[in-house]
Amino acid sequence: MDVNIKFLGGARSVTGSKYLLDIGDFRLLVDCGLFQGLKELRRRNWQDIGVEVNTIDAVILTHAHIDHSGYLPRLCKQGYQNPVYCTESTAALLELLLPDAAQLQEEEARYAAKKGYSKHNPPLPLYTTEDAQAVFPLIQSQPFDEWISIHERVKIRYRYAGHILGAAMVEMLIQGDHQQKKLVFSGDLGRYHDPVMHPPVHIEHADVLLVESTYGNRQVEKEEVTERLAALVNRVVRREGVVLIPAFSVGRTQTLLFLLTRLMDEGKIPRLFIYVDSPMAISATYLYKKYQDYHKLKDEDLSDGHDVFNHPQIRYYRTQQASMSLNELRHPAIIISASGMCTGGRILHHLYHRLPRYEDMVLLVGYQAEGTRGRDLLEGKEMIKIFGEHVPVHAEVAMLAGLSAHADREELLQWLSGFKAVPKYTFIIHGETPAATAMKEQIENRFEWRHVFVPNFMESFRLFDGI
Repeated sequence: MDVNIKFLGGARSVTGSKYLLDIGDFRLLVDCGLFQGLKELRRRNWQDIGVEVNTIDAVILTHAHIDHSGYLPRLCKQGYQNPVYCTESTAALLELLLPDAAQLQEEEARYAAKKGYSKHNPPLPLYTTEDAQAVFPLIQSQPFDEWISIHERVKIRYRYAGHILGAAMVEMLIQGDHQQKKLVFSGDLGRYHDPVMHPPVHIEHADVLLVESTYGNRQVEKEEVTERLAALVNRVVRREGVVLIPAFSVGRTQTLLFLLTRLMDEGKIPRLFIYVDSPMAISATYLYKKYQDYHKLKDEDLSDGHDVFNHPQIRYYRTQQASMSLNELRHPAIIISASGMCTGGRILHHLYHRLPRYEDMVLLVGYQAEGTRGRDLLEGKEMIKIFGEHVPVHAEVAMLAGLSAHADREELLQWLSGFKAVPKYTFIIHGETPAATAMKEQIENRFEWRHVFVPNFMESFRLFDGI
């Protein structure tokens, strides 16, 4: 029995993660992500996936972020009807994230039609809310740390990865005619000292390893995150401005609420209102109560009277009308809104109104992929295109790198040091080319591993012959 892999996404890119495995006559897809950022990447979402959809027997998800799960509705629209495996808390998050992604697609199409800035007539969404709903009957959620059989020759086990609620590494055992082989997919690895999530577990053996490299060329400064966050907020308060924080609805938003309310209670920043303007973030926040085993927040942090997510200074805004009212804010406050890389959603309206204001601040708190507005802001662009208009950037732009949910270079190497034997093949994935190639060099130099590859988009490899 032969085993082959093809990189349909997440290769020299941090988006569109899709890894196609042919295991004899069994075909599966690990992750099913949406491409984001550069236009040349986003165009891939509209192209053929690179394989006949009706030949895929299973999809395995590492976690719920849209760059790992957001192509699922499109896959179902094209006829996919087989199982989708994920952890229990990932399944709960998918019920929030996928309809939200579809709604954003629909809203953007309607807005483009209204404003006439699309080259397509009429503008169409990549998929609809109905397409997103078609995914849910296919989901088969699984606990961590238990082997499950998905085929007579294939077993998988989810291991805790940190990063966000439900995020997992995937261990995969393949039983051949003569021997057994093990593949490991890292998914997105969390940090070792995250304020909310536990650190990723270590795995000791893999015949083939796929490891992410988002920060493969970067070591995040060992700054005291809470102290720097307090300094930035206080700086904006002194000039009577508003802090606007683009943040992913799952993970980053909850960490920010935890840190900001603690800073207020300790008197390190004024008692400002924190406006969470993301219906999905509001719903996701309550899942932290349901899945308390998967994070560091204790019962007392989430109990009535002490619930950090129900702090008296937090205001949750669900409706579009409530969101629009924040445009009139002219006193110190904090607005948290999605998306974290400023690619779509309500954050665009806030940026449209806040970027021209000298007293305000846009505080970036996570990785900003190439081709996103977040990357443009980080690189100091003086004009940002929003809704077909060029908006001047007068607001201060700051970066709080210590809040990233991704392991940095040293943490990735720390996780890799847990392997007791050298994998036959190691593939560096989910990183832009400079980060992925830097990680390859680090692995070769520090561990003396050989057969380390940075695959290209749509490149194929034969992993095993006749196992």
